[in-house]
Amino acid sequence: MASRGLSPLHRVSVLFERARGFDYASVTERARFTARVHGKSYPLVLADMLWSAARHRVGFNDYIEFDFAILTRAERATWVTSPLALELSNRYDDPAQVHRFHDKIDFNRDFDRFLGREWLALEAGNAAELEAFAQRHPVFIAKVPVSKSGAGVRRYDAADVTDWPAFHADLLAKGEVLIEERILQHADLEAIAPGTANTTRVTTFVRDDGTVAIINMAQKFGRGQVSDQASFGGFYTALHEDGRAMGMGYNTSGALFETHPETGYRIADYRLPMMDAVRALITEVALVIPEVRYVGWDIVVTPTGPVLVEGNWGAGVFENKPTASGIRHGHLPRYRAAMGW
Repeated sequence: MASRGLSPLHRVSVLFERARGFDYASVTERARFTARVHGKSYPLVLADMLWSAARHRVGFNDYIEFDFAILTRAERATWVTSPLALELSNRYDDPAQVHRFHDKIDFNRDFDRFLGREWLALEAGNAAELEAFAQRHPVFIAKVPVSKSGAGVRRYDAADVTDWPAFHADLLAKGEVLIEERILQHADLEAIAPGTANTTRVTTFVRDDGTVAIINMAQKFGRGQVSDQASFGGFYTALHEDGRAMGMGYNTSGALFETHPETGYRIADYRLPMMDAVRALITEVALVIPEVRYVGWDIVVTPTGPVLVEGNWGAGVFENKPTASGIRHGHLPRYRAAMGW
């Protein structure tokens, strides 16, 4: 499982793509927000954001989300940033195998035994199968197979459907062709954030010797919607290795959540249930396609144990936020220890 080296050419190409998509108004708005939150000079923050992006592979959202304005240079060097995460995916994940993570239907076929729920792929002529599925699972989830950040995910109630062939045709037209049984989560999670299957992001790396390292974990919390993603009002908190929250919750826009807005639960008190079972599940799933070595897995802990939701070959970034945790270092040392660089 030898890895490819970090490519200077890849760094240049990423920087070029970022420059092509540069939105001056958006960046200056982020800089003003950051300066206001931390009591810093706006021109200095703007200059630092631009320099950090160009020289140190720090995304503009990373700069805000992870409080780079208040960190020293040495402290910043311990964070995993979005451009670096993408670079690591390109370094360690076999491009001939990553397609198996792109399509949710293909993913479900590969990982079916870990899903813990029934699912159905819609196609022309199987409206009766859909109706029978809904009779077994009156509340069900429909997904667009190729999407990200919670896009193309809807929750349906069979009681609202009066014409199953027409409903089936409508789902096909919208591309919502993956139907899944709704996940019922562990009572501890339901008490904190009810109405959403709240996922835990567990990032793994398959070492050269074939063993699996858990290099990062974060707990996402929803707001009663079908998804816990930020686009649905969700937020997250980074977790310690034993499943304890590092501190308050936060979202990609920099907002802090000391408590869950609907239940009042103190996020810093959270501890992931069934941590041993989570480790066991993740260690097994990470070796199904070991050529894709660096993956961000989404799981949900249910009353009977954790189940797999999906795997993300572009693992993304769910890092520590110092103003939420009081901890002024990131996860990069754990990544380096596992990856050997």
